[in-house]
Amino acid sequence: MLITLSIKMTIPNLDNIYQKILDLREKHIKDKRFVLVLAFITGLGCALAAFLLKSSIHFVQDIVKSLMANDSLNYWYLAFPAVGIVIATLFVKYVVKDDISHGVTKILYAISQHKAIIKLHNCWSSIVASSITIGFGGSVGAEAPIVLTGSAIGSNLGQFFKMDQRTLMLLVGCGAAGAVGGIFKAPIAGVAFVMEVLLMDLTMTSIVPLLIASVTATAFSYLFMGNEVMFHFDNYAPFTLDRVPYLILLGVVCGLISLYFTRGMNWLEGIFRRLKVPYKKILVGGLMLGVLIFLFPPLYGEGYDTINALLTGECYNLFNQSFLYNYRFDAWAIVLYLSLIVFFKIFASAATNGAGGTGGIFAPSLFVGCITGFVVAEGLNIVGLPVPHQNFAFAGMAGLMSGVMHAPLTGTFLIAELTGGYDLFMTLMITSVIAYLTIIVFERHSLYAMRLAQKGELLTHHKDRAVLTLMKMDNVIETDLSIVTPETTLGQLVKVISKSNRNLFPVVNPKTQRFVGVVSLDEVRNIMFRPELYDRYTVQELMNMPPARIVVNMPMDKVMDTFENTGAWNLPVVDEENKYIGFVSKSKIFNTYRKVLVHFSEE
Repeated sequence: MLITLSIKMTIPNLDNIYQKILDLREKHIKDKRFVLVLAFITGLGCALAAFLLKSSIHFVQDIVKSLMANDSLNYWYLAFPAVGIVIATLFVKYVVKDDISHGVTKILYAISQHKAIIKLHNCWSSIVASSITIGFGGSVGAEAPIVLTGSAIGSNLGQFFKMDQRTLMLLVGCGAAGAVGGIFKAPIAGVAFVMEVLLMDLTMTSIVPLLIASVTATAFSYLFMGNEVMFHFDNYAPFTLDRVPYLILLGVVCGLISLYFTRGMNWLEGIFRRLKVPYKKILVGGLMLGVLIFLFPPLYGEGYDTINALLTGECYNLFNQSFLYNYRFDAWAIVLYLSLIVFFKIFASAATNGAGGTGGIFAPSLFVGCITGFVVAEGLNIVGLPVPHQNFAFAGMAGLMSGVMHAPLTGTFLIAELTGGYDLFMTLMITSVIAYLTIIVFERHSLYAMRLAQKGELLTHHKDRAVLTLMKMDNVIETDLSIVTPETTLGQLVKVISKSNRNLFPVVNPKTQRFVGVVSLDEVRNIMFRPELYDRYTVQELMNMPPARIVVNMPMDKVMDTFENTGAWNLPVVDEENKYIGFVSKSKIFNTYRKVLVHFSEE
């Protein structure tokens, strides 16, 4: 007992140590400088996470491939991807106990709804789950999970040092920029990604931390993973003006395929969401994925081997272990085979995530884009219009990423940095811009933002809408109004009015608690001082129905639209079953809006 007591006395309290660290930091390092330190640490953490993730994926893949046979038709493709999904699902359900899918969407949601707070487990859980999913053959990418990991590192560093919400948002952006820079060795693309995809406004005070995080992550990735670029580029066909029409054609094709990719993925994921029973998701998704990979082996894993095969002119290798192996040297067979892979890729990716796997759409976008560019080039060459396959494959990668993510700068810089092919800039820019202009005609939001936009939870560059998104309905609902029932007499209503300081009185059914109308003081003022009428009239005869009702989950921009369309100043708030919750007024919304706007606009 005495020994235990002495140990406790000699070891300082952890809370005290933590507080001393915070006090020393605040005393010696100002916030603006400390953000730069945190940005550096975040970048280092992102590089380590990227290295760990890639190493883990390769480790699992090596184990899985060692168990596979080398038959002409490999039946192991039917089983292993489903096994990976099962293991990943069990890990998430029993270890993580939280949803970790759709990494970038979760970051967007955290920024707009959770004050940039991301849970601590996201610093490692996505690495484990995506390593299992992809290592066993899941047809998704590792980049979105690492972006969530990087953002979680930034967010939790900020939370540890008790930084304000605006700084937390910046550190989340630093984590995302560092993650993209670290895993792709593409620092400029990392910053562009934060600006275009995470929809964060960049100022001079924010761009420096983002650059520090991205450059730091890239530098340490070179240290951990070597100096090799991901895809080798030989510029044997420099850009010429006569190639512009073909690049415009490629951009339009990429935009249309991006539309198919975006809407198809959203539709398929919606189907999987309707399968409430987990084993049904695993069964349907695992079977779909296994059959697709069996028929089209290039759908196995991230797809970078396929990209390298196309870039090096060894596309015939993609027919290995395929039922079309005997047609591998036929030009039209190559076009057909690759087109089918593009068509079914979204099914494979949606099945992977929908069934319970963890992965992103970075790699699938690059995969589909590369094949698209190659197929367009092959088709043009077949009809006698010679264009370089490699250049068009790279341009297709930039175009698909631009279309799917609505991020032309990210697509351009990422491919340029991935290849070291800065001579490709004009080729990449033309394709990316045309692809982006094509898809926005049909789809306003990227695949990442679509889910949140449908719920009104997306933070955008439009400042008014961004402020409305940050506002919460709970902060504007007024619940201090005196409630009456339809059976309340005028005399009883007068007594309620005498004790109230409001001029509106919601009418609620006492049995069901449903809202049935409202009584306004102005409408009963002329009879409330006539006692002979107190028992003659009831509230049911005096009440009116407001021009609209606000459902409690309604996004704030739609609330404002409702006020604008009805011309009302006060509107009732109800739940989905029309049960009364409170009232909301224009004046309350405007006051809250001003407060949020001031905070949102602070530098």
